[in-house]
Amino acid sequence: MENLLEIVAKFDISGKVTDVKPMGEGLINDTYKVFVDGSDKPRYVLQRINNAIFQDVDMLMDNINKVTEHIRNKGRNTLQFLKTDVGKSYYFDSERYWRLMEFVPDSITYQTVNPHYSYLAGKSFGEFESLLADINEPLGEIIPDFHNIEFRLKQLRDAVAEDRVGRVSEVQYYLDEIFKREEKMTVGERLFREGKLPKRICHCDTKVNNMLFDKDGNVLCIIDLDTVMPSFIFSDFGDFLRTAANTGAEDDPNLDNIDFNMEIFKAFTKGYIEGTKDFLLPIEKENLPYAALLFPYMQTVRFLADYINGDTYYKIRYPEHNLVRTKAQWRLFEKAEEKEPEMKKCLTF
Repeated sequence: MENLLEIVAKFDISGKVTDVKPMGEGLINDTYKVFVDGSDKPRYVLQRINNAIFQDVDMLMDNINKVTEHIRNKGRNTLQFLKTDVGKSYYFDSERYWRLMEFVPDSITYQTVNPHYSYLAGKSFGEFESLLADINEPLGEIIPDFHNIEFRLKQLRDAVAEDRVGRVSEVQYYLDEIFKREEKMTVGERLFREGKLPKRICHCDTKVNNMLFDKDGNVLCIIDLDTVMPSFIFSDFGDFLRTAANTGAEDDPNLDNIDFNMEIFKAFTKGYIEGTKDFLLPIEKENLPYAALLFPYMQTVRFLADYINGDTYYKIRYPEHNLVRTKAQWRLFEKAEEKEPEMKKCLTF
């Protein structure tokens, strides 16, 4: 507690800090509510930056500052980060990196995934991209090749070539199916090289709980901006649907539980197209069904590569966990692939 108070004191705050309490259950960053005298509600949010994942903290905070300033200059709500007493947007205590932001009062988050919230997510993340479509400040790629399917397929090939724990033979069926679709699933990277598909500033972690709502259910702003970087719009579209439209769990051992929920797809797509109407190109719009397939495909590739490598990246709860994840994601991909014609018919909003 005393150390946290010292850290908060390094920032240009108003009021005397009276308490610092843990906030939420974040998986990436440690987060705390900061209280000041005269109020029983939090005034600030203190967060430790996980520099094991986000290794270039200067780039990370530079990206966030450029994005929030651009949105704020357009008169829209966004997160407000404070400077330290020496004018930096983070504080390094010789071991850890910290940042401080204004607490958004009377705000709530939801975990619920249903058509209503999916529509709001589509519209809000689409508007987020739209607000940043004309940003002139360059942003860095904070996690290089994060959603580059060609890179992920290369990782899988490397894992197969090494076969360090002798698992390739048992997963040959999935390898065959994955590489059979390689040309189809790498179309985004090819269109980019041909100059037909642009990269946008995207959120790259689109979830319902990455939006703040007011008490009346209106979206206040988008949060968790660590992964904001240049990417294809497929990142924001496909990544949301990979989790939200899955009727089962990401690691569901019962494949019969898994389907691709078209009601979620339709609601999210309707909102997204409304939110991006000012900038979305025809080639981006017509490839939205591809994006819905791409992300379960990519996650299958990543889980399978990790399984073949001997489970060196993802945490596992039992020896076959990554194989179970692989099978579950592939089933989701197959279900989405079956519904690709229906998805294309939905693109008339």
